[in-house]
Amino acid sequence: MFLGTHSPRLDDKGRMFLPAKFRERLVGGLVMTRGQERCLYVFPMAEFERIATAMNTTPVTSRAVRDYQRVLLSGASDEIPDKQGRVTIPQLLRDYAGLSKECTVIGAGNRIEIWDTQAWNDYLAGAEQPFADQAEEVVPGLL
Repeated sequence: MFLGTHSPRLDDKGRMFLPAKFRERLVGGLVMTRGQERCLYVFPMAEFERIATAMNTTPVTSRAVRDYQRVLLSGASDEIPDKQGRVTIPQLLRDYAGLSKECTVIGAGNRIEIWDTQAWNDYLAGAEQPFADQAEEVVPGLL
């Protein structure tokens, strides 16, 4: 499980050091793609293969399914971190997420999310109060 918040920097070549605590799970390869709220999702290769296999069981007759698959898969890039734990983020994905030098990487359970730091701070500022005010269970039986 990926947990925590980290603040790596993007270098001039579009590379970023993966947080040390995440590297072991990603050494065999990863897939990064467009995420929701204009962040990037990063999955270990095996997890992305599981998701892609599950997508193959969905009805292509559904426009929502086709739209979701197109956006998710057309931006997907398989990468292997280098020996120093760096990964290159393709320009298409850097543009999508508005990434600059300052990035925030969060653990989000089965995936990592990469955010532009200002976008993350703005998102968190808007999400913290509704999180605190939640009167009903978002996921029934969780807490």
